[in-house]
Amino acid sequence: MGTRISKLGIRKVFTGRGDLTVEVEVYLDDGWGRAIAPAGASRGRHEVKYFPDEGIDAAIDVFKRWVEPGLIGIDAVNQAAVDKKLEEIDGTWDFSKIGGAVAVATSMANVVAVADSTGLWPYQVIGGSLANVIPYPLGNTIGGGKHSRGLGPDYQEFLILPYGAPDIYTAVYANMEVHREVGKILAKEDPTFAGGKNDEGAWTAKISTDKALEVLSSAIKEVSKRLGVEIGLGIDAASSSMWNGKAYIYANEGKELTPREHFERIKNIIEKYDLMYIEDPFHEEDFQSFAELTALFKDRLIVGDDLFTTNPDRLAIGIREKAANAVLIKVDQIGTITRAHETVRLALNNGYRIVVSHRSGDTESGLLAHIAVGFKAPIIKTGIMGGERVAKANELLRIWDHLGGVARMAKIK
Repeated sequence: MGTRISKLGIRKVFTGRGDLTVEVEVYLDDGWGRAIAPAGASRGRHEVKYFPDEGIDAAIDVFKRWVEPGLIGIDAVNQAAVDKKLEEIDGTWDFSKIGGAVAVATSMANVVAVADSTGLWPYQVIGGSLANVIPYPLGNTIGGGKHSRGLGPDYQEFLILPYGAPDIYTAVYANMEVHREVGKILAKEDPTFAGGKNDEGAWTAKISTDKALEVLSSAIKEVSKRLGVEIGLGIDAASSSMWNGKAYIYANEGKELTPREHFERIKNIIEKYDLMYIEDPFHEEDFQSFAELTALFKDRLIVGDDLFTTNPDRLAIGIREKAANAVLIKVDQIGTITRAHETVRLALNNGYRIVVSHRSGDTESGLLAHIAVGFKAPIIKTGIMGGERVAKANELLRIWDHLGGVARMAKIK
């Protein structure tokens, strides 16, 4: 058959942050594809292991000795079989022998190879003929927390979502206009602001959490009025990175808050700034606080990232506890397209929204846009400025054009 795997290849490459990662190539009898594994700075405890303990060279050696010979001859169209074989070769749940980076790059490269062989686009390989919904881009505009070396606001990301845009071009443009407007406001607010940006292209400034939200709210109002597009406001608190086991450390504010004080702080911020998107408001084991916040704000997106790590077993706990109402999907957290799709189906079957997401150490690949459309995600978290971020946005524009008249924007509200 023309879609059987005939050869594989692997090489060391770099993320946009300069971190080493791997790129895998999958060759079929009549097609080929390649993909790069992204790398996150803020990783949840329940993610798969990025590389084996021995490092990237050991991962490449295992790939050449076991992964390549193990996959040759498999029909690449059967994505589940390819991904299952990766699990069998590794033999551990968290890919600690071959590394999650090798697993996800191989899994994604297989999708691209099948697309090349069959004349389809990757989103069609993943989602089939019904994949015609374009997600709204969720953009990181002001950075804080670990992503800004602790020099900015205490929460890691201050986000915008142009949920009122009629098409993907307008949505992407609205995000970029808000980003520009925020830069102008910050230059007026902070005389020392030099236009610095973090790994995800978000502005970095020495401001407080409240000041960041005030600046972003002001920018949203200005751009919404000018473009006639409704734009929502959100945060990724990345609370696990603030949690010391007993309290939440607000380094910027010089405060140490108890779990209850932190809960009240999050609650007050949601109400004061009318947040529609709240990611990781509590540390990754606190299902109870997630559930309490979700019950209070049923009309907002309460999103678990470190809480779930794209893991269906973790999500099952959240469903049982009624913790959060949305889940961040990062294929590299779980290792393969098939595993991620399993989590997506579990989420959708239980009323959870899905948000397909980039990583802080991402690459020039636009494949994430295809994954988001293939998974029928209403939101893609992809940043705004910077080559790695714009690559995903531009790919969404191409997919929109490829779909033609059947393309439609997702429903957020």
